[in-house]
Amino acid sequence: MNIVGITSCPSGVAHTYMAAEALETAAKAQGINIKVETQGSGGTENTLTADDVKKADFVVLSNDTELSGLNRFKGKKVVQMSTTQMIAKSGALMKKLQSMVK
Repeated sequence: MNIVGITSCPSGVAHTYMAAEALETAAKAQGINIKVETQGSGGTENTLTADDVKKADFVVLSNDTELSGLNRFKGKKVVQMSTTQMIAKSGALMKKLQSMVK
């Protein structure tokens, strides 16, 4: 299974990267391929490519502020949570998404 995601918080620092790390850790623990773009105060990092998006089974958005570039996910299954929720529940989310593709 392949997942792409974007994380962002109002300050663009702590929660942006904490949510990205939580997603990556939870996905790795369950053998899921994931790539997470961060839209932080320093700009966009780890930018998702068109190929990343094309291969994705799900898109996970973890944000507390407006995200840019959402049009590239048209037609994809999208899950959206706040960064605080994602930090706390990323493992459960990965299990749920994995059960949806089996």
